[in-house]
Amino acid sequence: MSGLDKQLPGKLAVRKGACPRSCSFQVRRTLSDKKRGHAPLPDCGYWKLNGFFYREVVVKNSDSKREMLRHTLATLAYRGAKAVRDAPDSFALFQAAETSRTPAQILAHIGDLLDWALAIAKGTESWHDSKPQQWNQDIERFHAALEGFDNYLASDASLASTCERLFQGPIADALTHVGQIAMLRRIAGAPIRGENYSKAKIEAGRVGAEQAKAVREFD
Repeated sequence: MSGLDKQLPGKLAVRKGACPRSCSFQVRRTLSDKKRGHAPLPDCGYWKLNGFFYREVVVKNSDSKREMLRHTLATLAYRGAKAVRDAPDSFALFQAAETSRTPAQILAHIGDLLDWALAIAKGTESWHDSKPQQWNQDIERFHAALEGFDNYLASDASLASTCERLFQGPIADALTHVGQIAMLRRIAGAPIRGENYSKAKIEAGRVGAEQAKAVREFD
């Protein structure tokens, strides 16, 4: 860990230095930023705190399968954040058909899937059906559950399940349901823009609501 100013448990290290892109400093606070006590520089990856610039550096686990799962979680966070971002107030209760789940029900179910995934990983497998909360509360729950699972994968704690089972079950299900929310946005008349996700700036450990700006979107 030579040259790193601070180690964040199991996940990130922070390196101090000058911002290489000479960004103009603009405050954009989010829940996660408040926890850190600082504000991000836009589209830069650096933070300013007490006159210094800081950059997150991912500390990778030596297990390549766990790292791939972490990247999958970061992908889920990126796509999920986009699917729910700036949705109209009425969207949470939108129904495409009489027997269809609402976006609020789907988002609550995604939270249950991520809680289930962490329980499987810890060897305490259990399932709970949650009722939808307020839309913004379930968005916060989504990212908090991702962070909890990602932290566990980044740690040295043993897995009580194979990475393959974790992927083919709860993670793949969650990705499917994020796609459903994106589809419902279009049906409800509030579509998100298409994107070349292969070019997106997705990194293991970045699982919060604050995501990198899209590189290539299209209508």
